[in-house]
Amino acid sequence: MELGAVGRALSLLEVLSKVKSSNLEALSKETGLPKATALRLLASLCEQGYVHRDDSDRYSLTLRMFSVGSRALGHVDLLDVAGPVAEALRDETGETVHIGILEGYRAVYVLKKESLYTIRMYSRVGRTIPLHCSAIGKCLLSDQNKEYIDGYIAEVGLKRYTKKTVCTPEDLENVLKQVRTNGYAVDDEEHEEGIYCIAAPIRDSSGEVVAAMSMSTPLFRLDRDKLEDLYARVKAGCDEISKALGYIVE
Repeated sequence: MELGAVGRALSLLEVLSKVKSSNLEALSKETGLPKATALRLLASLCEQGYVHRDDSDRYSLTLRMFSVGSRALGHVDLLDVAGPVAEALRDETGETVHIGILEGYRAVYVLKKESLYTIRMYSRVGRTIPLHCSAIGKCLLSDQNKEYIDGYIAEVGLKRYTKKTVCTPEDLENVLKQVRTNGYAVDDEEHEEGIYCIAAPIRDSSGEVVAAMSMSTPLFRLDRDKLEDLYARVKAGCDEISKALGYIVE
């Protein structure tokens, strides 16, 4: 098929991935495709085994999509995918970029792209950081259930690192709600004085947060008028990685 037909077929598959089943009229409306075009493409997808058409002329995805996706994910490594994206974010901002994962009740850096500036952050791959007051940690913590969060508070505690550190369960709950709403987390001198960090979650095909990527800068280099742009850049980078891991970003 030519490129245009491939794109149209993919648009049908994306719509079908969001519903249990659908009919031709609804699919035509949702994708903006003429009914004749949608019908032709659906017939081809059914023939190839990616779509099923039942006796009432409703269409649904088959498990072949899952099979193909599962095999592809077996060849995807987080750091292989994330490395170029983290490097691009570092090059765009000039600042240090980290990727961290959850390990027990701590976050651990698994990747670092060093700042382009002479004055840099002290950090290294393998370093652990707290969850309640770091941007990466908040992203990872925001995806956990109440039992895990209560366990973290009981086991680790809400240690104060600076005068801005969140130190009560109530305040932490409010912070995590904000992270879930905004889609990113901020550490404004909460873990280390003079350091501002922005992080966003990285999700796998199931939607689970498997990592987070952050951009960190000394406060003296931070232009607060450009924060919204920085939030958007970090989120966009994490969305790109999540897509490569199989997550459907809305």
